[in-house]
Amino acid sequence: MKCIICNYETVKKNVEYKESGVLLGNFSAYVCQKCGEIYFDEKTAEKIQNKSKQMGLFGLAKKAKVAEIGNSIAIRIPKEIAEFLKLKKGKEVMIFPESKNDLHINV
Repeated sequence: MKCIICNYETVKKNVEYKESGVLLGNFSAYVCQKCGEIYFDEKTAEKIQNKSKQMGLFGLAKKAKVAEIGNSIAIRIPKEIAEFLKLKKGKEVMIFPESKNDLHINV
């Protein structure tokens, strides 16, 4: 199988797969020898998706809107993400920009 990114050859190997920082397991995949792109076959992708659903991780990524509160702005965190992170009203978090397009919140 050829890589669709760089057109180099792939090799079959077991790789760790994480979602939202949680390890779902090791799965068989094709990995590009040049750029490292990983490809799962349909059966494996289905196993990964089922495991993600089983662990309550599937669909956690959400869009959020920026709101204005006085002189500040606020980003509302969807309930499912707040529950996953065990966020409660009044809990202190650390927020910092990783880059111009990447915002991190450590809880």
